[in-house]
Amino acid sequence: MPELPLLRRGLDYLGVSRPVVERDPDATGEYGTRLARMHSDEAEVGPLNALEKSRLRRIQLFGTTGSMLILIGSLGTGMLPVLQNPIVGTRILSLPSRMYSTALTVSIGGMMTLVLAWLLLSRFTIGRMSVEVAERRSPARRMSRSQIYQTMVMWAAPLVIAPPLLSKDVYSYLAQSAIAYRGMDPYTYSPMRGLGVDHVLTLSVPNLWKDTPAPYGPLFLWIGEHITAITGENITVAVLLHRVVALFGVAMIVWSLPRLARRCGVSSVTALWLGALNPLLVLHLIGGIHNEALMLGLMLVGMEWCFRAIDGSERLRRLDRLLPSRTGWILAAGVALIAASAMVKVSSMLALGFIGIALARRWGATLPALRNAPPAQWWDRSRTSFFALTKAASALLSVTVAVIVAICLGTGLGFGWTGTLSTGGIVRSWMSMPTLLSVVAGRVGLWLGMGEQTQAILDIARPIGQLIAAILVVRWLLACLAGRVHPLGGLGIAMATFVVFFPFVQAWYLLWAIIPLAAWATTRWFRVGTVVISAIMSVVVMPTSSDTPPLVVAQGLLTGLLMVAITAMAFFIDSPVRLWLWRRRRAKRG
Repeated sequence: MPELPLLRRGLDYLGVSRPVVERDPDATGEYGTRLARMHSDEAEVGPLNALEKSRLRRIQLFGTTGSMLILIGSLGTGMLPVLQNPIVGTRILSLPSRMYSTALTVSIGGMMTLVLAWLLLSRFTIGRMSVEVAERRSPARRMSRSQIYQTMVMWAAPLVIAPPLLSKDVYSYLAQSAIAYRGMDPYTYSPMRGLGVDHVLTLSVPNLWKDTPAPYGPLFLWIGEHITAITGENITVAVLLHRVVALFGVAMIVWSLPRLARRCGVSSVTALWLGALNPLLVLHLIGGIHNEALMLGLMLVGMEWCFRAIDGSERLRRLDRLLPSRTGWILAAGVALIAASAMVKVSSMLALGFIGIALARRWGATLPALRNAPPAQWWDRSRTSFFALTKAASALLSVTVAVIVAICLGTGLGFGWTGTLSTGGIVRSWMSMPTLLSVVAGRVGLWLGMGEQTQAILDIARPIGQLIAAILVVRWLLACLAGRVHPLGGLGIAMATFVVFFPFVQAWYLLWAIIPLAAWATTRWFRVGTVVISAIMSVVVMPTSSDTPPLVVAQGLLTGLLMVAITAMAFFIDSPVRLWLWRRRRAKRG
């Protein structure tokens, strides 16, 4: 090796050698350094003054008017059952169904009004977009949590008695639950085969799902089975009880979100406004009766209980015996709730990974510095983290497996759900990146005369997308292990990654990421982006059937915009039109 220094000097003389870079052997990499900029602590501020309370009251009534318009329009555009339609035969309630164009206009106008009211509340939660949000500082005053709760009740109350909105998924819930109630396996029998083609519940199931087994967890179908035991084949009462279940899930979201936000140093009011009062939640989880409400509610309550135990100073295990302490039981209960949420929809299982990282960090785990260290030191540097991670994984896995086995065996539905997780893959959603790219590539190939290859491209692109998502999720886990990102924020980012690369995505799936991130992320681009995306997606998903002529939809949009403008002029004292009329009237008197 004596010629190497001579070679080095020769290369240096020619100017072609790489400069020597001093590498810190204790550096752990930059996992999460950019993500950490998404968060900063927020200060709690005082209540609104008298003028702001007056404006808040008008915004609350404005949004309630939007919900009332949605209720009226849903009598004609809602997802009513094929049979047992409670509106048919009534003089007044059936009027919107006989005037579809008018009902569509009223529904669209109501959705726009509700979204606009939510946007107007931003000034009383995150502040003005061009001032407080742009400068990343808290506003001088915010509305209180009680005012947020009051607003949510006012906006959600009309939708509680409305027909299912924007989706017929609830009729799939009813049919699959009825199959389980009959003692058959809903993971084997589809509504068409389990109940029959002409059954009252099968007829209301969308054609896409009539011959597909249930993709949902056994806990949710067990709840639906008991609803079927109460209601029988009464669709109206069964839909109402499923909405009660969704409202219970929303209540858990509302309970846990401010607590998680305070734990992360974020304003609880802002988290509630961005997450729980989001029009996507109001329209799709309450109005659409989706089981994401129960899944997210159980997951968030479980995470709050887990963080309460992990962040506390008390021991998790008793000193005198191998049993959990009171704090340890709280941790176990939180893990059990997250596992139960996965038995509604399995996607919430991702939360356990970040809870495991938080628990391992309590036991001394850190991201070991291995990149620039000699291989001989790798084990010494990672020994403590390895044992802490193993211990945390074992503890969480034992509770999770026990809960899942208990639910699967206790409900009598078994483990058939593991074979139907990809049932939704028949949907080609433009919101899924692999699906969108595959469909576009397939169309291009068709135009070029290469034949229909879309399904073949999907079969390749979707697994690649899932692999990319898995790699990115591991990176977010490492960022949390390094202590740069809070596990709640890491979960929100991982959920966003999961949604983007998921084979099929619906509008309400965005709430998987928005709700956890609402309690952690404070950066301007996140909040502005979330507001814009939520507002657009709330309006883009139209309450129309597939055979509605485009001209009717365009007429509904234009008339709905005009409705919102007129309603806004009537509600707001300082609207430009009212100020102009007031000045003109005053000039005439003078």
